[in-house]
Amino acid sequence: MNAATQPEAVKPPPALPEVVSATVLMRGQTVLQIEHGGERYQLRLTKNGKLILTK
Repeated sequence: MNAATQPEAVKPPPALPEVVSATVLMRGQTVLQIEHGGERYQLRLTKNGKLILTK
């Protein structure tokens, strides 16, 4: 068999990203500070239940 006739190796499907509930993440608070790449971000839960991420 040459390279043109060899079957491709079967690759496993990519792993699904982990899912974390916002309720668990926020731990009952309305604001969470997140540090990433030396920068600080703020994740805020609004009165309408929306999440807003700001730098």
